[in-house]
Amino acid sequence: MEYLNKLKNKEEFFWENLKLGNKSEEDFGLNFEGVYEAEEILKKFAPFIMKKFPETIKRDGIIESKISEIPNMKKILNEKYQSNVSGKVFLKQDNELAVAGSVKARGGIYEILKYTKEILVENKLLEENDDYSLIASREVNEFLSKYTIQVGSTGNLGLSIGIISRTLGFKVVVHMSRDAAQWKKDLLRSYGAEVIEYEGDYGKAVERGRKLSEENTYSYFVDDENSKNLFYGYAVAAIRLKKQLDELNIIVDEKNPLFVYIPCGVGGAPGGIAYGLKEIFGEDVHIFFVEPTNSPCMLLGMASGKHRDISVFDIGLTGLTLADGLAVGRPSGFVGRVMDSILSGIFTIEDKYLFDYMKDLYSSENIFIEPSAASCFQGVARLYDDIDFQNYIKKNIKTEQKNINHILWSTGGSLVPMEIRKKYLEKPFK
Repeated sequence: MEYLNKLKNKEEFFWENLKLGNKSEEDFGLNFEGVYEAEEILKKFAPFIMKKFPETIKRDGIIESKISEIPNMKKILNEKYQSNVSGKVFLKQDNELAVAGSVKARGGIYEILKYTKEILVENKLLEENDDYSLIASREVNEFLSKYTIQVGSTGNLGLSIGIISRTLGFKVVVHMSRDAAQWKKDLLRSYGAEVIEYEGDYGKAVERGRKLSEENTYSYFVDDENSKNLFYGYAVAAIRLKKQLDELNIIVDEKNPLFVYIPCGVGGAPGGIAYGLKEIFGEDVHIFFVEPTNSPCMLLGMASGKHRDISVFDIGLTGLTLADGLAVGRPSGFVGRVMDSILSGIFTIEDKYLFDYMKDLYSSENIFIEPSAASCFQGVARLYDDIDFQNYIKKNIKTEQKNINHILWSTGGSLVPMEIRKKYLEKPFK
């Protein structure tokens, strides 16, 4: 098993998913109607979001990010990394998503809003056709304060859940692994969330959080590994991306394929986005995840076929990476199995390149993203010098490579404190 030796040796490489297109006999209970429902619920909550987060007014209370072509970064990719990319290169800037500043905003906020709606309707504090800005009232806030929201997180999901939940009035407990950035813990505490830190990895934090939540009748646990509500919330991004591409007159078809590169941790957010993209664009979209060489849990789970039943620790890796949001030892089994027929492949990346790409993007386009988000550049940067990736393209693309549109999914960064940004941008990698 060549892939296993490469993983054990912490090599950078491209793994092609040979199960792509093979429909699973397993019923995952997914229905794209759930994604449309998520979009509608988010629209209904828009008046509340605008009231509590004025920065969303310019988008009418919809938490969404822009997509930008990045020609200067493309030039760097071609000159510095010899990628020879000829198609257009775009950045999907979830690093600027309002409220939570990361890709986790859509899914995390949607799950909490849907739960809020359910308990308020059940307790006759809200009716379906009400103006949802009423949820900002003191009466609702006091009612929701009886309930506790709990979540296990390496960082960004915790921020998303914590910020929206505290804004609504819930008590919040975030169970965080040792890899989570200190500034993320500090920010959560500033909102009044309780943060419990664990010496073990992300999996231990989730396990403990789930157990504590089950012991409390008034507690709700957000499960990044198995929640369909989170998954549908993340998938909403695909509906919105389609509209953005239409506005840019970007055609997606067999002659103009779309390549999308997404950083991956446990798999929830990238999996949801991938599911949505595949439902909308079908065979004309090719989706790739990117994982750190020290923590390639999704690649290991999918390639071995063991999914959640195997961990990076089982093959001698530490799981430690400076891409804190991607520091996960064991993947979501649910997401991995869904990805078996959807995902085109996975790239691995050394930590040092996270900082190289991050600095290159900042110097060329004046866009700051956090190191884990910068992993999205790996596929494009390795476009021509990775033989396996080139073989995938030759086998699956029936057009010239100049017709491929590349979308790099930037997953976080706008909430990073200025002193931390300065440290990231000025300090040489060690």
